[in-house]
Amino acid sequence: MNEHPILGQVVLGYCPMIDRQRAVLATRLTVFASRPDAPADVAALLLALQQVWSADGNHQLLLNLTSEPMLRAALVQPLPVQVWLEVPAFMAADAQHQPLLAALHARGSTLFLQGRAGDLPPAVRACFRYAIVELDDERRSGAAPAPQGMPRTLAFVHSGVRCASQLEASFQCGAAAALGWPIDEPMAARAGKAVAPDLAVIVELINRVDREESIERLEAVLKNDPTLAFRLVRYINSAAFGLRVEIGSFRHAIMMLGYQKLKRWLALLLASASSDPAMKPVMYAAVRRGLFMEELVRGAGDEAMAGELFICGVFSLLDCMIGQPFEQLLKSIPVAHDVYQALACGAGRYLPYLELARAVEQASLFDIRQHAEPLMLSGFEVNRALLRALLSARQLG
Repeated sequence: MNEHPILGQVVLGYCPMIDRQRAVLATRLTVFASRPDAPADVAALLLALQQVWSADGNHQLLLNLTSEPMLRAALVQPLPVQVWLEVPAFMAADAQHQPLLAALHARGSTLFLQGRAGDLPPAVRACFRYAIVELDDERRSGAAPAPQGMPRTLAFVHSGVRCASQLEASFQCGAAAALGWPIDEPMAARAGKAVAPDLAVIVELINRVDREESIERLEAVLKNDPTLAFRLVRYINSAAFGLRVEIGSFRHAIMMLGYQKLKRWLALLLASASSDPAMKPVMYAAVRRGLFMEELVRGAGDEAMAGELFICGVFSLLDCMIGQPFEQLLKSIPVAHDVYQALACGAGRYLPYLELARAVEQASLFDIRQHAEPLMLSGFEVNRALLRALLSARQLG
């Protein structure tokens, strides 16, 4: 990814947009201006983002610009087809903005309304595909969901979803999609769930690779699950891995990569192998969290630390996925001491990186800055790491 200067003028956070099948259909990118008195160049920002969300992809970008000057600039920009734009209700109600909204809509741009349609004229309301309603605001207002078969004046998306039960409740009351991270489910809600057989095979492989067992022993495990072997080879051959030679088999992968790099990709496979549809957003989070944490230190030259931070991020949601506390889970999965400290004890030198990743996921401007400063990371470096991680995750297929 090119070194776009615009990345030093903004602060970025992100979350998934989740549909009723629990698939992630878009990424919501929240953009803060680093200096409110000097709004960032929206055209330059769109150019930087196009490297991640290319026109030939099937995953959309929902752009949430928190700066009113940046939003006004965006309304006169030709938006790429893969970029959806959020517009606050107060701006949509302003007569000076309504011709710009109509022009964007006429050009085929997809617009989301932040807030309720209220008294917007029908012609303005027709410019928007969905209204975004904050889940907590709707609960406080006591707004009743529309009866089945009787949609609201504008289909709606709930934002601020934090756990699986909230996600389910949103869909029950008619939301077309939800924005947020349904990963805060209390452990008790999933306790006692058995480890799925396909996950158990990957855990066994990770242990065998950690012991550097022979290729024959490792292949014997994979023979019982040919689909797993195919998925692993597909991961390794993805653009995100950057190999110049195509890997044709598991044996070839070991010969080309070595045990430690192979363990990294088994970790990624473990975090994305659940067949439970409800786990799709969790897997989305785990993969990107690991890639992001790795990117934060990529320029430091410490390959071992980068690899361990990758494992730390990828494994950081396994307790939610597998339904076991980390103290128990990490007895069966070998990890470095610093990774164990961060996940099981909430301590150690990797914890600040994990906390920064969580702050970026929550799009909390204050928390992002608070956690980046002790790590001596500039806003540019954090944003670059995030976009590189999101690009790598897309390249994984």
